[in-house]
Amino acid sequence: MPGKTVIIEDETVFRQMLALALSRVPGLRLVGEFPDGREGLNFCLTEKPDLLVVDLFLPGMHGLEIVKVVREKLPATRILVLTSHPDGELPSQLIRQGVHGFVDKTAPLNYVLQAVESVMKGGMFFAANVPPKPGAAGEHSAVARPSPRDQPPPATPSLAVAKILTPREIEVARLVSEGLSSKEVASQLNLSVRTVEKHRANIMDKLGVREVASLVRYCIQAGIVKS
Repeated sequence: MPGKTVIIEDETVFRQMLALALSRVPGLRLVGEFPDGREGLNFCLTEKPDLLVVDLFLPGMHGLEIVKVVREKLPATRILVLTSHPDGELPSQLIRQGVHGFVDKTAPLNYVLQAVESVMKGGMFFAANVPPKPGAAGEHSAVARPSPRDQPPPATPSLAVAKILTPREIEVARLVSEGLSSKEVASQLNLSVRTVEKHRANIMDKLGVREVASLVRYCIQAGIVKS
């Protein structure tokens, strides 16, 4: 049975991009996404998700408070924290609170998907551009980090792609990259062919590419489609 997943993230475009990415992860089923911390927590306490992906700075309730309650009430739920405000104290703090993974929101999408896979398999995944806490080497020694061969190339686009393309454009880009014609994309998304062609032109212009092959390469690097 697919693992139930909940996202609590207040940035709308980022949340939609993340939901799109997680919807294509085998073994996961997105059951809820919330911009408000307290609303998201209440849903978790009712639905008991297998995976919670949560931001820290949220309206309604801070992410660390959500983590504390989930750890107490739902010990089986795996927790992955995302934040755009990491600091040197945060990784060790999250480990102490029982978080299973932590990824900087500016990290490549590959990292987020690797983190989800590792966390759902029972492991831990911590990757962020923060300095280690002095004297905390012992705490970090048990944390699984991506091996060098798993590191994405430096040019890999990050989740910032969500700030370039709209959710609809991301979906159109994905389908085009998977080999669908404009007519097939239109049929699948219930749009007119003319609208799809307009989306394609906007996507190409925003990404600075001129042919489908370049679009496909970009989408693979950005994690929008699998290679």
